[in-house]
Amino acid sequence: MTRYVLALDLVDQPDLIQEYEAYHRAIWPEIEESILSTGVHQMAIYRFANRLMMLMDVANDFSFEQKAAADANNERVQEWEKLMWKYQVALPGAKPGEKWVLMDKIFELRG
Repeated sequence: MTRYVLALDLVDQPDLIQEYEAYHRAIWPEIEESILSTGVHQMAIYRFANRLMMLMDVANDFSFEQKAAADANNERVQEWEKLMWKYQVALPGAKPGEKWVLMDKIFELRG
């Protein structure tokens, strides 16, 4: 299993942040299915102020490219992604249209 950590910012408005969190407390069933069906075993999103961190534990054969292709062909996922852009702001340095940015691991401690 592989773990990825990604970052994204939210629009820095408390009412919009609350709406975003409400959507994520009750994600659409089609979104959950689309995530799990592409090899994601576990996903969690953490927030500090308007900064988000997403942790993804995925199968060894997981591919961001394959997930993007599956998402592009899923009408409900596209509807969700369009809705989420209302709340999200790309990080500085992100490519045009890029939401979540993959973070580099710079330290790990194991006991």
